Formats: sequence, C-alpha cells, structure tokens
Amino acid sequence: MTDARVLAEKAERELADATAAEALAWTAETFGDSFIVASNMQDAVLIDLAYRVKKDIDILFLETGYHFAETIGVRDAVDLVYPEARIVTAEAEQSVAEQEAEFGLLNKTDPTKCCFLRKVVPLQRTLKNYDAWVTGVRRVDAPTRANTPIVQWDERNGLVKVNPIAPWTDEEFSAYIAEHGILENPLVGEGYLSIGCAPCTSKPLPGQDARSGRWAGQAKTECGLHG
Repeated sequence: MTDARVLAEKAERELADATAAEALAWTAETFGDSFIVASNMQDAVLIDLAYRVKKDIDILFLETGYHFAETIGVRDAVDLVYPEARIVTAEAEQSVAEQEAEFGLLNKTDPTKCCFLRKVVPLQRTLKNYDAWVTGVRRVDAPTRANTPIVQWDERNGLVKVNPIAPWTDEEFSAYIAEHGILENPLVGEGYLSIGCAPCTSKPLPGQDARSGRWAGQAKTECGLHG
C-alpha cells in the first residue's frame, strides 16, 4: 500500500463531512501545484470553488473533437473569467478524421472504445503529471455515483481523487450558480442536463436522472473516467 493510498484512505474518513471549501483547502495544502481540476465545461462551479482557494490552478479539459460548439464557448469564457488558471488540454493521439478513417464512426458502433481512445487514454496520460485530481462528480448524478466519497484513492489512475461537491443536491448546485453568477453551458437551459460529446448526448426524458441522456438507448452509462 502506497503512502498516497494511505493518505487518501485517512482523508476519506476525516473529510467525510467536509464542505467543498474545506475539501479544496485540504487539497491545495496537501498537494500544492500537483493537482488538477477536471471540467467538462458544462458549467464552471467546480472551477470557481477551486479558484477561490488557489488561483493558479490547472484545469483539465478533454478535447475529444466531438464537443458541442457551446462547450468550446464555455471553455474559452473560463479562460477569460479565471485568468490566473491554466487550461490543460488533453487530446487523443489520433485526430477525429484519422480515427474515423481507421475505425469508422465508433461513437455509433462502439462508443466504449471511442471513449477509451478519446477520453480515458488522454486522461491517464495527463494525470501521470499530478498527485491528485479534483472532479465535479455528485451522488445525485446517477445511481452509479450514489456512494461517491469526498476523498478517495483512484486505483485505476494511481492517485488521490477529490470530489468536493459529491454531497451537493441539485438545489444547492443551482443556488451556487445563481448566487455567484457562474458560467453555465447554454445547452443546460435547453434541457441537456449532462453534456458530453455531441453525437452521444441527448435530453433526458422527464423523471429520468441527468445522465440518462448520455448514450441514450444503450446500456452504457459511464465514459470510463469515473467507473
């Protein structure tokens, strides 16, 4: 068992009831410049929270090549609104054109492989440069995330994973956006409650969880980044 794993397991217990600010303060104090904040640019809630604790944060953006134009717009706006932060863009080894020439439309025929090539591999390659990463995963997102702790050991990527807003309800999340005027992807207002790549994202049906609009009609519920 590594020292980092022991650290994560200790923090999982001690920070089980921590606020987002407390969890992020612990992250900054513990890891200094060796952590990165992940964002899919659906909104800038997590970025804003982290920026209040440490302005020169690294922000991880997975550029899959299949994003909505609105998502790219939020990324560009984040760059302006949080000028001391640095956006770290992680990309697949192949361009979209190269991948489609070799494999065809994987987002239609094998979305799991597409996610692996365009998200999982670039993520793993980027995370090797850090000791911890911060995510916006919340327990209410989907049943697969219901037991997400605030701090955990990320076995797959071999580093500490911090989920500071894991306990937040949708009401708390929306209230933070309203109170602080946080950037939000305009597609959210159109009914897209979980925004990923354009070919694989749709609006969830009434009464369904937010992530039901991802890979609709398939058994797939996660892209592989969080499980």
